[in-house]
Amino acid sequence: MEQNYSKQENFDTETLEKLAGHYASILELLGEDPSREGLLKTPERVAKAMCFLTKGYDEDPREILLSAKFREEYRQMVIVKDIELYSLCEHHMLPFYGKAHVAYIPNGYITGLSKIARVVEAYARRLQVQERLTVQIRDCIQNALDPLGVAVVIEARHMCMQMRGVEKQDSCTTTSAFTGAFLTQLQTREEFIHLIRS
Repeated sequence: MEQNYSKQENFDTETLEKLAGHYASILELLGEDPSREGLLKTPERVAKAMCFLTKGYDEDPREILLSAKFREEYRQMVIVKDIELYSLCEHHMLPFYGKAHVAYIPNGYITGLSKIARVVEAYARRLQVQERLTVQIRDCIQNALDPLGVAVVIEARHMCMQMRGVEKQDSCTTTSAFTGAFLTQLQTREEFIHLIRS
């Protein structure tokens, strides 16, 4: 099999070659001929796709936040909403996709707004379940910034429910996780929910 892995993608060549070999075997087990024209480069392409879709294993979300941590006395809610996310269900390795809404109340420190989205991305680009993903994002922000509270809501559609299994195409799963003021102060939590819905 001809290997043509782009250096721009920064994927480990040995890993890609092993993955491609496994995907060629999978094609055969499914009854396909990996040597036919349309499938010649499929194992390589799938290997690259899987490396990209799981690149979050090579990222440290806490360090992402700390790389842009600034002292600031702002103590009102900071919300980054409608953060697109794409992940892979760890049970079937099928995609789930949707949006994350993240808020925190600073306690002497803020972080760059783009870093919140990058934390979501770093955890989403792993084999996941939505419940764990929600909690990981919350805990990372709480541990890195020590804010007065963190709120995370994720709304996602799961292909493992839509294209197989129960085949419910219109189903959407919502998960939430809170700390601090978002847990103890109903008004604060309701303000967050109102703002992400508006």
